[in-house]
Amino acid sequence: MKQENVIQTKSYEFAIKVMNLYRYLVDEKREYVLSKQLLRSGTSIGANVEEGIGGQSSKDFFAKLNIA
Repeated sequence: MKQENVIQTKSYEFAIKVMNLYRYLVDEKREYVLSKQLLRSGTSIGANVEEGIGGQSSKDFFAKLNIA
């Protein structure tokens, strides 16, 4: 049985919230430039966490989490 990773769960939930905010900014406020940057930066956290979890060593894991 795989143990739940709190960082992975929280970064995923954060990415969902960022995506919802992005949709709101684009649909309601017609804001495209800032919202696109928000989407890229908000979802990159989860991407770095996932890369760290799949890393080849503990050094790789800590390096990726340090970036996130």
